[in-house]
Amino acid sequence: MHTGVWKHAVEGPQMVRTLNIDGDGQGDLGGHGGPHRAILVYQLASYEHWRQHFGRHDFEFGQFGENFTVEGLSDDEVFIGDRYEIGGALFEVSQPRVTCYRVGLRLGEPQLPSLLVAHRRPGFYLRVLREGVVEAGDTIVRVWADPQRMTVADVDALLYLPGHDRAGVARALRLKALSPGWQGSFESLLGAAEGATGNAGLSVSPPPVAWSGFRSMRVVDVVSETETVVSLRLAASDGQPLPAALPGQFVAVRLQLGDEKPPTSRSYSLSGAPGSPEYRISVKREPDGAASKFIHASIRVGAAVELAAPRGRFTLEDGDAPVILMSAGIGAAPVLSMLHALAQAESAREVWWLHGARNSTEHPFAAEVRSLLPRLGNPHVEICYSAPLSTDQLGRDYTHHGRLSADFLATLPVPEQGHAYVCGPQVFMTDMQAALTRLGVDAARVHTEVFGAGPALTPGISGEVVTAPHPPAGETGRGPSITFARSGLTVPWRDDFLSLLEFAEACDVPTRWSCRTGVCHNCEVGLLAGTVSYEPLPVDLPAEGNVLICCAAPGEDVVVDL
Repeated sequence: MHTGVWKHAVEGPQMVRTLNIDGDGQGDLGGHGGPHRAILVYQLASYEHWRQHFGRHDFEFGQFGENFTVEGLSDDEVFIGDRYEIGGALFEVSQPRVTCYRVGLRLGEPQLPSLLVAHRRPGFYLRVLREGVVEAGDTIVRVWADPQRMTVADVDALLYLPGHDRAGVARALRLKALSPGWQGSFESLLGAAEGATGNAGLSVSPPPVAWSGFRSMRVVDVVSETETVVSLRLAASDGQPLPAALPGQFVAVRLQLGDEKPPTSRSYSLSGAPGSPEYRISVKREPDGAASKFIHASIRVGAAVELAAPRGRFTLEDGDAPVILMSAGIGAAPVLSMLHALAQAESAREVWWLHGARNSTEHPFAAEVRSLLPRLGNPHVEICYSAPLSTDQLGRDYTHHGRLSADFLATLPVPEQGHAYVCGPQVFMTDMQAALTRLGVDAARVHTEVFGAGPALTPGISGEVVTAPHPPAGETGRGPSITFARSGLTVPWRDDFLSLLEFAEACDVPTRWSCRTGVCHNCEVGLLAGTVSYEPLPVDLPAEGNVLICCAAPGEDVVVDL
């Protein structure tokens, strides 16, 4: 781990710079540092509070990771935007502390990040308006008070504690000194739909889930799209029409691969037209994919499968902006659903269909796409074959001999104001994201969908080795089965783990986290099936149908979207 949380008091003059104090830099610059988080302040009164709370008498200055330990300046008295002169430097209060696991690690109190929020004692950051020399003993002089008069404690509670008063959020957005990150979180909170569950300021709230757990389905059609891709059309076993899915969403399929094996789940994008009474998934046969090989070899019309409700945030935005649909290989599945939606609406939007394949034998949905494009008012199409067959005709089967690459993309008049939806292998998506932003497309308008496990977020942890997911080392557990749907792994729970996050880490399943105590929501993922219990209880519960894996343990068999 690379961290700057271990600090010790120093004597004498210290030079304060725009980004930190000389000799006291931040370790993990991905989650800390920058001009709005240059100086962290914590108060003697809060030290006393925690001495009493924990019954400890071993605290020393700097132990909460702060740069300045101060007398006074309590979180419920200091306003965001207040300016203070200390020694030769001038500071502005920019935001509350964003608590992460390091402060708990430093003090040996794992729950401390959530307690700092719950007890309304987070501490706060200062922006440096004028560099200068400071030292212990300097007087702190407030030279300007922000007229909005919103305290650090109140702003912190607005984001992290339940409730999220909309009037208070709107007022916080008028704080000119508030850091851009916090402004973005409050904009998300204000833009959340009425009645939405979860915390939209910390994690994108997913659309409501149509049903809980898995529902019985039957296969009503099987279509071979290419030599390696097959599409299944699924209907509800009870004969009822299925709820409409959003274009771009995915479903989890639960399969029984053998009598001696526990059920396993895999996630597949919906590739059919939104609003259909049945769902269609398209599955590529992978060389090492047990589920995909089973589907290709064994699933026939009339077969029974179980399906979780459609989920996912990779969905088509409404509006009139141009749409760029980019895919490689089986990545065409979710963007094909978007193309169906645009064709159904006979959309006048400028629509770009960009797809890459080796040749016609590995080009799924080719005829289907050709039938949809004429129903659009302003379509553009580019099909790239990297290794066309002698029978593939330029202009009929494909438009460009070569890969769908950044260099080729640069030759196209791709609309800068468009929304781009990119799906395919991870390298392809990374390259296309970078290429689109270089061409002027706002990074916030470039959306990607990951078929397998998503990218990990493990702040401050260095020297990690990427390993394929596997059962945890040691004895086999005897608890409920835990299925990581995107990673293709089902293993029994072991009671010596404290949380699903710890269990996933032991299995080398990629995870995202920061606080590890139910505050930040970085670890929030879809709970496709099953129930969990929380310890500690999250400060603010996740969205309905989701789970905070950092403090959750299974109550029964669970399937999570990891």
